[in-house]
Amino acid sequence: MSKKPSLAVVGATGAVGTVMLGILSERPDVWGEIRLIASARSAGKKLMCRGEELTVVALTPESFDGIDVAMFDVPDEISAEWAPIAASRGAVVVDNSGAFRMDADVPLIVPEVNPQEVKNRPRGIISNPNCTTLSMIVAMGALHEKYELKELVVSSYQAASGAGQAGLDTLRAQIKQVAGTDVGDVAGDVRKLVTDLGPFPAPLALNVVPWAGSLKADGYSSEELKVRNESRKILGLPNLKVSATCVRVPVLTTHSLTVHAVFAKEPSRKEAQDILANAAGVKLVDDPENHQFPTPADVVGTDPTWVGRVRKSIDEPMALDLFVCGDNLRKGAALNTAQIAELLAVEFTS
Repeated sequence: MSKKPSLAVVGATGAVGTVMLGILSERPDVWGEIRLIASARSAGKKLMCRGEELTVVALTPESFDGIDVAMFDVPDEISAEWAPIAASRGAVVVDNSGAFRMDADVPLIVPEVNPQEVKNRPRGIISNPNCTTLSMIVAMGALHEKYELKELVVSSYQAASGAGQAGLDTLRAQIKQVAGTDVGDVAGDVRKLVTDLGPFPAPLALNVVPWAGSLKADGYSSEELKVRNESRKILGLPNLKVSATCVRVPVLTTHSLTVHAVFAKEPSRKEAQDILANAAGVKLVDDPENHQFPTPADVVGTDPTWVGRVRKSIDEPMALDLFVCGDNLRKGAALNTAQIAELLAVEFTS
């Protein structure tokens, strides 16, 4: 029997890293040693993974010695510096940051859509897509295979946790500030009641904010361009037309999107529903007559991309409209990273 490969979790003490440890305990037991790595200030902490208490070690070049696969759940600048170091020490890096997503020598992988690209890694690095893209691309990949996707018009409704722990803390604090206040007054005075905007440009409690990410050319945000560029790369469609508007909503965890998808082949609603119901990584909940459709409250803490409100466009016969939800900390980050790592584990044991 082949020896099980070794795994490092870099950023094990962070928000996504914590979710990752839980996911590793739920997934198939394909790993030998699991090494937890974090900043020097977190070294020595004890964390549970797969029923075992593990000690966090400091991030150094030597911390990757003997590691076969390293999953990075750290900010872009940390990945940009340390992922090449880990690769130089012999580890295959699966990176959850945005540092390498558009690098031509780094594949951008969603196992349900393009698993074959996992072998194409000249830098020894594989990238995990942005959580907003991941919330829809599993469903879009299944429909593209049948109908040939030509265009996407997307609006996202992104949870506070997409802005990290600071986003969660800010929304919780703002909810406390407005709780118990007369709603009629709050609607007009929310800016006076909220004392800390945190990572958001406007109050998020009792509000929606049409902005996520940083400013890019022509008024677009970085999140909107990620949806465009990453969808093209994952699907292998460099000329795919994508228009995205990203909105932050007062939800703690789970991103949602409305999607208008135009195809080369005419879809039917029933056939599209059947495709989605049988697609790996997708859960179809689509019974509008009985008000059955996904919401973040249903989806949080689950693994699939949930899809509902599937409709054939009334005015555009080649198009479908649908609503998508995905837990941005699980499939949108930790789970997809773990799934990619498991594809690599097969290589090491075959």
